[in-house]
Amino acid sequence: MTSPHGRFGYVLFAPFLLVFAIAIAAPLLYAVYLSLFQERLVGGNVFVGFENYTRAFGDTLFRVGLARVALFLAVQVPIMLGLALLAALIIDSGRLRWAGLFRIGIFIPYAVPAVVAALMWGYLYGPNFGLVHQVGDALGVAMPNLLSKSWMLASIGNINTWEYVGYNMLILYAALRSVPEELYEAAEMDGAGAVRQAWSIKIPALRQALLLTVIFSIIGSFQLFNEPNILQSLAPNVITTSYTPNMYAFNLAFNGQQFNYSAAIAVLLGVVTAVVAYAVQLWTARKERVL
Repeated sequence: MTSPHGRFGYVLFAPFLLVFAIAIAAPLLYAVYLSLFQERLVGGNVFVGFENYTRAFGDTLFRVGLARVALFLAVQVPIMLGLALLAALIIDSGRLRWAGLFRIGIFIPYAVPAVVAALMWGYLYGPNFGLVHQVGDALGVAMPNLLSKSWMLASIGNINTWEYVGYNMLILYAALRSVPEELYEAAEMDGAGAVRQAWSIKIPALRQALLLTVIFSIIGSFQLFNEPNILQSLAPNVITTSYTPNMYAFNLAFNGQQFNYSAAIAVLLGVVTAVVAYAVQLWTARKERVL
């Protein structure tokens, strides 16, 4: 028989389980269910099995969008996390004046809604009215069109970096504050300077926190939607409805009324995100065992 303590534990766990079932499990299962059907002119909603997934694997628009966010992930995430790590180390060093103000200043962009941030940066980028080009004209310097096809992904990456450096910095800084002071004192007695302490003590202590930020960033990169969707109105010839897989799924469902195929795209995107995140976690675990 279950003990009273065990039953009490189930009672405490029940609210979380209920929210998980309603907010996460049910939508996922419904998306999988939708992806197995297809709306046809003759016969209505017909069960087609994995036909939508087969179509998605051969869909050039989906593959190009997926490759684009993979490139975004490979370039933007290391830059963002590198800046967050540098900021956390600088604040933790204790040598920065007004460290609290510096920390708040870096974190404030995260409090700005993504839609507002994209609008703000979009108008800064504008080739005819943007501040970037106005400053370039004042200095007599020809500025590139930051909303062009060759610069768009980098421009979106800059917006994301501006938004999330502070968020990741706080995670890393919180992890640094948990490092025992005795380690620093022992390092100082051995003659280790600030740079040596950062390399030998602080960065190794941040492995789990860095892994957490990397996984969050992977998920965020594959879910890229708000920034390109907002900038699309400023550069409609550059950002198409399939610019990212999330945009593609959204437009298939709500503009093309292809709910079943959109669900298959969403499920595949979720699987790719989970596989990449798990691969990074597995690689990190193996590397730690080697070390």
